[in-house]
Amino acid sequence: MLRSLRIENFRCFRRFELQQLGKLNLLVGTNNSGKTSILEAVQLLYSQSNLESLREVMIGRGEYIFSDERGGNRELDVRHLFHNHEIDVGSKFSILSNTHSNEEGVTVSVENSGQMSLFEDLRELVLVIEWLGQENESIKLPLSSREGLPLDYIRRVRKDLKKLGSRTQFITSSSLTSEKMVELFDQVVLTPEEELVTEVLQIIEPSINRIASVGSEKYRYPGDSRSGFVVRLTNEDQRIPIGSMGDGIWRMLGLTLAIVNARNGVLLVDEIDTGFHFSAMSDMWKLIWKTAKRLNVQVFATTHNSDCWTSLAAMANSENVIEEGITIQRIEKDKPKSIVFTERQVVIAAERGIEVR
Repeated sequence: MLRSLRIENFRCFRRFELQQLGKLNLLVGTNNSGKTSILEAVQLLYSQSNLESLREVMIGRGEYIFSDERGGNRELDVRHLFHNHEIDVGSKFSILSNTHSNEEGVTVSVENSGQMSLFEDLRELVLVIEWLGQENESIKLPLSSREGLPLDYIRRVRKDLKKLGSRTQFITSSSLTSEKMVELFDQVVLTPEEELVTEVLQIIEPSINRIASVGSEKYRYPGDSRSGFVVRLTNEDQRIPIGSMGDGIWRMLGLTLAIVNARNGVLLVDEIDTGFHFSAMSDMWKLIWKTAKRLNVQVFATTHNSDCWTSLAAMANSENVIEEGITIQRIEKDKPKSIVFTERQVVIAAERGIEVR
C-alpha cells in the first residue's frame, strides 16, 4: 500500500507530494488543481510495462496527433505528459512512492536515439520509461519526427513483454465502457464476488433479483454506454436492460466490478459522486470501505461534491475505521503538498461544518 507519493515534472505539477496515505483516499480541490493527474500518476506507477492504460488516458484527453509519415495514423502527443507541455533531450518526469516494505517509482525521459531493444526503425528521439524497484528493463520507444509516439509501438510492447501491470482499475468521470464492464463481469461469474455485485445494486434498487451479461454481440453497440447487461426484478417475468434503470445503477455496477477485479491492487475513481443521489453516497462508501478491506484494495477517488466528503465522514464515524484507514487530501494549485485530513479530522470537520474542499 502506498504511504506517500512524490511527483516531479508530470503534467501540471513541478513538484508535488501526497503524504499519510491510507486505505481510502479522497482527493478534493478546485477545478484544474491536478486531481485527475494524480490518479493518472498512480496508474502509470503501477502499470509495469503495460502501456495500454497510458494510451487510453491520452486518447480520452484528446492528446494525439496524426502522423504525416504513417498513413495518417494517430500518435500520442507525449509533450502533454511533461510539465509545461514541452520536451527536449533531457526532459524527464518521475513518480516515486513509499510503501510499507520498499520504495517504488517510474521515470520517463527523452533521450537521443541509441541501440534499440524492441524496434529496428529508429528515430531521432526516444522516450525511455524505467520502473524502479521492478525487474523490468527500461523500455525505449522511438518518437516520430513530430515528437509523437505511434500507437502500434505500444501494441508491440504489450505483445513483447510478458509481465503485465498489477491489478489496477481506473474509472473515469464518464464511467467504464460496456465492453470493459462485460469483461470485468465475466471475471467474477460463479465466484463469491458475483453475489456481492447483486447485493450492491440492491442498495439503489432493492427489487433487483439478478444481473447477467448479454453475451451475444448483437446486444452490444460501439459507443453505446449502457448496453451489455440485463437485470431481473422481483415479481417481474421479463428481463430489463440495465440502461433502463438509470445512471446510478450503471455507475454503481461499474464501481463494484472495478473494485472486485482490483484484489490486492488499486482502484482509481474520477468524480466518484457522478450519478449518485446524496442519499446513496453513504452506502456507496460503506461498500467501498468494506470491500477494500476484504480484498486488500487501496482506493484513490476525486470529487467536487461536499455531500460526497460529508457522507464519507459519516461512514468513518459509524464504521470501525482503523487508524491510517481514511484520508481526505486537499489539492491546492501551485502548492507543493496536499493538506491531509485524517479520519478523525474528517469527522470533526463534518460535525463542525468546516469546509475541506
